[in-house]
Amino acid sequence: MRTLEEIGRHVDAVAPDAIALSDAVWETPELCYEEDRSCALHTAMLHKQGFAVTSRVAGIATAVMGESGAEGPVIAFLGEYDALPGLAAQAGVCQPPTTGGNGHGCGHNLLGAASLLAATAVRRWLAAMGLPGRVRYYGCPAEEGGAGKGFMVRAGAFDGVDAAISWHPTAFCGVLPPSSLANMRIDFTFRGRSAHAAASPHLGRSALDAAELMNVGVNYLREHMLPTSRIHYAYINVGGSAPNVVQSEAVVRYSVRTEELADLFALAERVKQVAQGAALMTGTTVSSHITGGVANLLACPPLEKVLHESFMHLGPPPFGAAEQAFAREIQHTLSPDDIAVAFGQIRHKRRDIALTDFILPLDGSTFTLGSTDVGDVSWTVPTVQALGATCAIGTPLHSWQMTAQGKSSVAHTGMIHVAKAMALTAARLFLSPSLLQQAHEDHARRLREQPYICPIPADTHPPAHARRAD
Repeated sequence: MRTLEEIGRHVDAVAPDAIALSDAVWETPELCYEEDRSCALHTAMLHKQGFAVTSRVAGIATAVMGESGAEGPVIAFLGEYDALPGLAAQAGVCQPPTTGGNGHGCGHNLLGAASLLAATAVRRWLAAMGLPGRVRYYGCPAEEGGAGKGFMVRAGAFDGVDAAISWHPTAFCGVLPPSSLANMRIDFTFRGRSAHAAASPHLGRSALDAAELMNVGVNYLREHMLPTSRIHYAYINVGGSAPNVVQSEAVVRYSVRTEELADLFALAERVKQVAQGAALMTGTTVSSHITGGVANLLACPPLEKVLHESFMHLGPPPFGAAEQAFAREIQHTLSPDDIAVAFGQIRHKRRDIALTDFILPLDGSTFTLGSTDVGDVSWTVPTVQALGATCAIGTPLHSWQMTAQGKSSVAHTGMIHVAKAMALTAARLFLSPSLLQQAHEDHARRLREQPYICPIPADTHPPAHARRAD
């Protein structure tokens, strides 16, 4: 396939810059909406590669968009670069870290770099071929719990895009099944009355009691919700550390997840009712605030078919003996269950390999990434996601092992490989308007069956520092 060879050459030409970008972001791990350095690095590469750059997309200081080309369809590549707390690790060291700190335990340093690599390769290919078409790269902040793309969707940042392509680092390569959970994050603040817990307990109204009773109530609710739904919680404020003071305020954060967006609002309302009941029982008051939300992924079979064919033309990543040995070392730090679960997700019988040497079948896995704000983009434009093999099989996402592999040759080889698959997919869409038309028709049909409802209320905004002035 001539297009594959041409796209591959363009990817390889820019790959050193993309690797340097990925490593630089890995070295400066920043949490959601604080990705100042990471966004600046991506912005600099966009300028270097000749993109017209738009900063502060949707008014968010760490969101950026680059565009190149004229006329024709618009294909967008989605990138991320936020890190996670507590997942710092030494690059290439196969042992647990002794100190805390931020770390790229989900591989977003690779995610943004490979998407920008693919966008740059397609930009160069379009120019070399003299073809109409526009390519965009969106640097998206705060995927980890911040719903950055949801705010961008709400602001109309993806208007005019004909198709969106993204990916996620994992141990396997192929099309990511469009299976994720819609998610809503809600902070519940209980307020009561403080009192001396021994001298005048009858005067106190414990906000902490209310929060605990809410958790008990939600535990009973779990028996009466869909088995695919999930509810999690964490205490944000327990009202202090003095047991002889009745706690007058407590805050608990809930994450409510459902398989379908339509079910999310009803389940969240039931959780709110439990909170109100807990307040009634304790003589306290409760207020709730939705801090963010994401939709589930909307499938697009026409795009998934094109991406799968691109992977099949490429074949698996060209991992060498040294990379295999390093992956074996990583696997020694994992439990047998970690490895078994990884193979179980893809319904694969083999258990004797450390790095993938095959392409996932199009409909042969149950791989899921929990919740992602790519879901909101997928309801706005036809969207497809790839899986890129950048780590040893069995590596859990959100682990120090994932961080430790983030600058390895395994990670670099996998990110270049998935960039070629994404770039080839975009090239085929530019060459075949009928493929884009099929994707648009499928997407429109799904929206007729179930329209998109943004899970983020109109009065919810990114944190104030995310919208700060330059």
